[in-house]
Amino acid sequence: MAKRTKRGADPEGRMSFGQHLIELRKRITRAALSIVVASIAGWFLADFVLGALRAPITALAEASGRTAELNYTGLTEGFDVKMQVTITLGVIISSPVWLYQIWAYIVPALKRNEKKYALGFLGTAIPLFLLGCAAGWLVFPHTVQLLTQFGAEGTTSILGTKAYVDFVMKLVLAIGVGFVLPVFLVLLNFIGLMSARTILKGWRIAVLLITLFAAIATPSSDVVTMFLLAIPMVALYFAAAGVAWIHDRGVVKRANRLAAEIAV
Repeated sequence: MAKRTKRGADPEGRMSFGQHLIELRKRITRAALSIVVASIAGWFLADFVLGALRAPITALAEASGRTAELNYTGLTEGFDVKMQVTITLGVIISSPVWLYQIWAYIVPALKRNEKKYALGFLGTAIPLFLLGCAAGWLVFPHTVQLLTQFGAEGTTSILGTKAYVDFVMKLVLAIGVGFVLPVFLVLLNFIGLMSARTILKGWRIAVLLITLFAAIATPSSDVVTMFLLAIPMVALYFAAAGVAWIHDRGVVKRANRLAAEIAV
């Protein structure tokens, strides 16, 4: 963990285990409060989102001539579903805040010339998370269409609303997080926990895991949708390795220059 100069810390500025727990609690509290506040706006957007979530089911009924509808199976399920959509929207809307809290906990007390790292992290992580959520939103209708095709002709598709919404919300968030993970690789490289060589060494496993993730998230019979999701994620992985490689070269050059100055 990076050093932090703080009252009560040891002479080297390192935090004790208890101080780390206090710092973690502070960051989690701020992130949670941001989600709660953003969820207020999400509550007013929830009905619009639920209407959009029903669109693939309506399209299925019109295209196949089968009866297809969402069904509320419990007295409180309508409220539960709206709250789930509300909180998911709160997580997405508040992403700038909780992503910053993650950064601030992992890399505390940056020097002035290192502040650009925070700007670079947030400037890439936030758009990538939102882009990933948008990608998940775009592929979910195709997923619904494929999975409902297995129903026999003449049957009725009555889907539990809670399970359906839970599936879509998790899909959107999972792909959003998947798009952000390469940024965390760069972060780990910048704080000295992972070298570019280590990132590149695991590229085969990374590509396999990304492909499996894309296959599970977008089960398409023609695999086009799967590759449309997997290709940018693989590209982001190698882009992260490239940024880490450039950073490592800079570190080596600075170390060599410092050693030469000391030798003189």
